[in-house]
Amino acid sequence: MKRRLITLWRIIHTGIINFMRNISLAVAAMAVMVVTLTIVLFSLITNATLENTIAGITQKISVSAFLKDSTTEAQAKQLVKVLQKQPEVARVEYLNRAAALREDILQNKTDNPNLSSAAAVVGNPIPATIHVFPKDLNQVQAIENVLEKPQYKQLQSDPPSYNGDRKEAIDNITHATNVLRKIGVVSIAIFAVICALIIFNTIQMAIFNRRDEIGIMRLLGANTGYIRGPFVVESAIYGLLSAIFSVLIINSAFLASSNALQASSLGLLDINYANQYFDAHFWALLLMQIAIGIIIGTVSSVIATRRYLKFRTK
Repeated sequence: MKRRLITLWRIIHTGIINFMRNISLAVAAMAVMVVTLTIVLFSLITNATLENTIAGITQKISVSAFLKDSTTEAQAKQLVKVLQKQPEVARVEYLNRAAALREDILQNKTDNPNLSSAAAVVGNPIPATIHVFPKDLNQVQAIENVLEKPQYKQLQSDPPSYNGDRKEAIDNITHATNVLRKIGVVSIAIFAVICALIIFNTIQMAIFNRRDEIGIMRLLGANTGYIRGPFVVESAIYGLLSAIFSVLIINSAFLASSNALQASSLGLLDINYANQYFDAHFWALLLMQIAIGIIIGTVSSVIATRRYLKFRTK
């Protein structure tokens, strides 16, 4: 056991020394890895922030069905039950004519303060309304399809409210969110491949520079793990330091946005929430970054050593 610990320490020590020897090559490899890990972290935080933004928007958006005056209370409640059973529906609110009028007056008290007095003169012009709140903005169309069925459409005085400007706004939000997610995934994949290739070439050059040393180690009977170990440790250091730098970059960006720019949001991206999410999950994100960085580095190193040192594996 003691011998194994000594061997492990020698491998780690040699890897650290090799890292210091090849600091110029290490900087190039780490630069790309820092970019990769920064994109990974930013994409994760952005995705969590967008999910929070969309959840807030989704809670406020509903598909409204306006019922005919001839629709009975029993028919309205039956339609409510049908909608509540739909897997796309989060909740359903039914407002009779009186409740619908109160809601409309409340919503338009600034833009149309005379609505209440006009309703008292001419009667209640607002039909009974069913508000259907979706679980996901992508599922709004499915709710509209249910309301458009003939047996339910005949109960409505007007088409569902999911149309026109509201439909376009919801669709634009959903499309923008999906595009941002896809861009994040593609960017991570591209930079991860580039990062792995650069580390691969860095280790290849290190092997070439120490080919005489490696030859001597082989002649002295060093085993596969002992020769490969320092290269793996060297690559793991790339990943460790790159992860720390990437977290510092994101942290600096949040500090700049909140202090210098005094920004609270950037389009759909709620910077305040993103900052809170980063602070709340700091250690988990740091450990995740370190794990990803070490995995990319060590895997690239193992592939490089197997490819160029022609080790025999058991």
